[in-house]
Amino acid sequence: MAQVDSIQVRQLLDDTAFDLRLELITGQAGLERRIVSARIQKPGLALAGFTAHIHPDRLAVFGNTEMSYLATLPPAQQAKVCDELCALELSCLIVTKNLEIPGVLVSAARGREMPLMRSSHLSSEFINNVEQFLQEALTQSTSLHGVLVDVLGVGVLILGKSGIGKSECALDLVTRGHRLVADDIVNIMRKPGGPIYGSGSDIIGHHMEIRGLGIINIKDLFGISAVRARKKLELVVELREWDENVEYDRLGLEEQKYRILDVDVPMLVIPVRPGRNLTTIIEVAARNHLLKEQGHHSAREFQEQLNREIAQTRTRRGLGDEVE
Repeated sequence: MAQVDSIQVRQLLDDTAFDLRLELITGQAGLERRIVSARIQKPGLALAGFTAHIHPDRLAVFGNTEMSYLATLPPAQQAKVCDELCALELSCLIVTKNLEIPGVLVSAARGREMPLMRSSHLSSEFINNVEQFLQEALTQSTSLHGVLVDVLGVGVLILGKSGIGKSECALDLVTRGHRLVADDIVNIMRKPGGPIYGSGSDIIGHHMEIRGLGIINIKDLFGISAVRARKKLELVVELREWDENVEYDRLGLEEQKYRILDVDVPMLVIPVRPGRNLTTIIEVAARNHLLKEQGHHSAREFQEQLNREIAQTRTRRGLGDEVE
């Protein structure tokens, strides 16, 4: 498993794919500082003393507006403002448009060991490029052994031990018109603050292993409409061998979750034994999930109706006793 929740500032300087055009002015000792968010700060108001919305461990950008305002301040005020800014534990400060950086800002950054960089880009261009870089760099990822299928628009991850029938369920779902995303190895990724998505391995592609049949290519057999490259993961179904000693949920009131990359995904445990049509159960599970998303929880509604009937029955019996 590989998860990324922050990156070092030095990775900005190492980048060659997003055209950041960065040069380090000072703060070599602070290049190990962490960046935890892809959101960029323009701390203009911080120069006027309002720092309530300045977040530590984020990247800050100074453009022409900030540098022009700084130049209007008296030298002593410039030094004070720069030192207070660099004390805010920012990940780093980047000046755009190759603007000249005043010595007081360089001194303040050096004294606080905060990386100070410069880019030749305009602020808007640089922010666009660095946000793309950070979104890519901060993407969390992992891989799971299972099958991911798009069932009625719901991304269903089928888990279970080897040989329990995950691939066979997925194949049956494909024959019913649903779409395969990945078999055997499911790559999971999540951008900062976003949902989780699953995709297949580049090597395996949309191939599937069916015991007794071998390796088959779902795209070639069923056409392009039977597969998709990636899908938002919304429901986990775990197949388990039937155990007579286990009491399984019969009402559907239990709310189980499967945690992936810090996201709790609704989970169902389906016991497997001969005679159970697992494909139909998974398809109905996807339909039921869509109903829940729209605010209709069948099991809870049934339970509430049952409780009302029981309460009314007790009331009628109570009235009968009073009449007697």
